[in-house]
Amino acid sequence: MGLWSFVKNSGKKLFGGDDAPEKEALEKELADLGLDASGVDIIVEGDTVKLEGAAGDDELKEKIILAVGNVEGVAAVEDQTSGGGTEPVFHTVAKGDTLWAIAEKTLGKGTRYQDIFEANRPMLSHPDKIYPGQVLRIPQD
Repeated sequence: MGLWSFVKNSGKKLFGGDDAPEKEALEKELADLGLDASGVDIIVEGDTVKLEGAAGDDELKEKIILAVGNVEGVAAVEDQTSGGGTEPVFHTVAKGDTLWAIAEKTLGKGTRYQDIFEANRPMLSHPDKIYPGQVLRIPQD
């Protein structure tokens, strides 16, 4: 459980306009990414998305949080799902960041950039395709 902030004016555009996306658009985004969110109920309240229910394992839950949070118009994701053990570790991409630099800062070795890339698939399609304001999942050993 937790509340995570996202950059509201940054992220994937699911629709035209400046409003928060609708529940159906977020559900379609999760399905398009191949994330099984069948046990999760998505509630949109303004620019905050609440997740309730059971998300399966920690990895899936963290990917669902990122997939809905990295959508333009979403400023926060509140996780109220059951289960889960460890608190996720996220990193917000700053201007000039690379996965190598993020891995060096968060994991101690730049060569572990591939670990971050794999932890954020299918949301990331290539290690060089990250943008300022994007929130990434940092894998924990």
